[in-house]
Amino acid sequence: MPYWKRIALAATLMAAVLVATVAAGGDDPMSMKIERKTCPAPDGVNLVYSVAGMGEPALVFIHGGLADRDFWTSQLKAFSGRYKVIALDLPGHGESGANRTKWGIPEFGADVKAVVDAEKVKRAIIFGNSLGGPVAVEAALLLPGRAVGVVGVDTFQSLEGPYPLEELRRRAEAFRDNYAGMLKQMVLALFHRDADPALIAEAERRMMKTPPAAAYAIFMGMVSYVPAESAGRLTVPLRAINGDIYPTDFAGVRKIKPDFEAVIMTHMGHYPMLERPDEFNRHVAAVVAELEKK
Repeated sequence: MPYWKRIALAATLMAAVLVATVAAGGDDPMSMKIERKTCPAPDGVNLVYSVAGMGEPALVFIHGGLADRDFWTSQLKAFSGRYKVIALDLPGHGESGANRTKWGIPEFGADVKAVVDAEKVKRAIIFGNSLGGPVAVEAALLLPGRAVGVVGVDTFQSLEGPYPLEELRRRAEAFRDNYAGMLKQMVLALFHRDADPALIAEAERRMMKTPPAAAYAIFMGMVSYVPAESAGRLTVPLRAINGDIYPTDFAGVRKIKPDFEAVIMTHMGHYPMLERPDEFNRHVAAVVAELEKK
């Protein structure tokens, strides 16, 4: 059976299970309490995260660059009736600290592991949007036997790298010197032209909270990072739920990770969890149903 058909079938079954759970008197996912918690990163930076629900595999959600954990509020509410759901602020984002001297994707991966350890999670499916995708890979590499799978959200369109030094430096300096202007340009490029203006403005408002100095450090921390090297060492399945603004190079990614599969949401931008959360959640449910059997 083609992958997209298996995903659709799994989504239908998972939705039925969730409905049956509520009907049987289980916890209503929409009424689950979301707790704000903290724990230290390996280098001592304070990490702030949200957690709700119980049950494994836990679902761990990692935001993209310049975003924050609130991008995942819909998923915390939708899935906490059946699973423990965690969403964290990476250092330099949201409420987490920015007093870090070494910035990079591997360091972010270690931050995710610190939160997973603090919650005593034994099995986890790790989701990552945009920059959070490579971070999820790094976290999974640090959680052998505990990570069940990695799911990118509008990321892993390719695994090319390393990122060009001069291009990253120019972008980093532009964000440091004119954060508001550069952020507006970037956000507009992440949505289709007919997307809801209020949603675009809300995404921009949230991302404006990231300090320009942190944005500079984050961009420069990507220097020399090679996504293919880490993805090639990944021993758990790699999946993605992508929009269609940027094409997904299935053949190229599968040269590195042969088991890679992705669902492409039509007429969808970079933040499907914000644009069409109900549809996105159905895809999340389907991929979780598949991966938790691994």
